[in-house]
Amino acid sequence: MNNDYIISLIQQDKRVDERKFDEMREIEIETNISKNAEGSARCKMGDTEVMVGIKMDIGEPYPDNPDEGTIIVTAELLPLASPVFELGPPGPQATELARIVDRGIRESKCLDFKKLCIKKGEKVWMVFIDIYPLNDDGNLIDASVLATLAALKNAKIPKVENDAVVFGEFTNKKLELNKLPITFTFGKIGNKILLDLNSKEESVIDSRLSISVNEGNIHAMQKGGDKVITMEEVEQMVDMAIKKEKELRSLIK
Repeated sequence: MNNDYIISLIQQDKRVDERKFDEMREIEIETNISKNAEGSARCKMGDTEVMVGIKMDIGEPYPDNPDEGTIIVTAELLPLASPVFELGPPGPQATELARIVDRGIRESKCLDFKKLCIKKGEKVWMVFIDIYPLNDDGNLIDASVLATLAALKNAKIPKVENDAVVFGEFTNKKLELNKLPITFTFGKIGNKILLDLNSKEESVIDSRLSISVNEGNIHAMQKGGDKVITMEEVEQMVDMAIKKEKELRSLIK
């Protein structure tokens, strides 16, 4: 299936998988897939599949935020997920994926960093969020966010002895989530706006916009691609994200 054919279909208001432009693929979320992680989840969005693991450790706070813990988000794009991914240090795509997930959580105050403080100026909880795509058929961003939220929601705080984490042993206390900021990624192809692009559609994308939304409030946006997105198109994407949020929220709850 060549790019010209895909673009021609889209200009006729059709998609290669026969979805509507605002229709997402089927989503499945499974939690507690790892016994060793504090929290874990797998999200399938069509044929795209992402696994996320949560680990927690005790560290020192940043000097400018002595009473706040933090999150550290990393993404590893393994060759098993796509033939275009290569082994080695994180490239631009992995870095951007991690930053978008981080920004949605951080800017929405999904986690109250002050509640991650153990002793002001000395010890705080550091929450490590590791993202592992297992199969990339497009829209890794939204699948990664859903898997991350599900993993955080089910994460248990580990046991601590002598000021050190006892890895593999957990308390009954869970991380407290204040919000569930869901991200929706839109692609602009020509003058058409599509939600949840598959890999074939991503190959012909002009621009991309990811929007993090919680209960109708926008917390973060990230643009990709070289072409312009107009304010009218941004408003169209925002309206669609707010509408779709209500449909997806039940998957995480």
